[in-house]
Amino acid sequence: MSEVKGLIQNRFPDGLIFTSADQLINWGRKNSLWSMTFGLACCAIEMMAAGGTRYDWDRFGVIPRATPRQSDLMIVAGTVTLKMATRVKRLYEQMAEPKYVISMGSCANNGGPYWKHGYHVLKGVDEVIPVDVYVPGCPPRPEALLYGIMKLQERIQEDRVLRKREATVGSLAGATLDGATDGVAK
Repeated sequence: MSEVKGLIQNRFPDGLIFTSADQLINWGRKNSLWSMTFGLACCAIEMMAAGGTRYDWDRFGVIPRATPRQSDLMIVAGTVTLKMATRVKRLYEQMAEPKYVISMGSCANNGGPYWKHGYHVLKGVDEVIPVDVYVPGCPPRPEALLYGIMKLQERIQEDRVLRKREATVGSLAGATLDGATDGVAK
């Protein structure tokens, strides 16, 4: 075997790791999501199954919490009524930053079958709080929720923690202001 040669190979002791602060912080965030136990309808049964022994979302670092002050992930599972929408928003506002939302099921995503014929159902939870990942289905299987958690983890890993962010317009991620340079609008 030939020895590995390069500019920095074999120059440092074993166990030394090089990374950026963003990658280290995001690695910790994505692997320790504390989700608020928050189920509204039949999708909550599938959410509970994802936390059970067969699917075990603990292996993804998801730890259920019963209070918004200790949670950074809200999984809205089920039908959000107009009366419940104010409570969902209040719980979201009580969560610490950074906070993430997964909308689970057709009812949470767009009102489901109840929105068309009922006056009491919100047409999607994204009307009251921002949603990071949508999990479709009625109700979605636990595998679909785990896939949504993995997609959220991918987004968290690409987040900018210490780097300067570009100026954006509202919820249009990636859209910059006209004439913006270095994050300062002219």
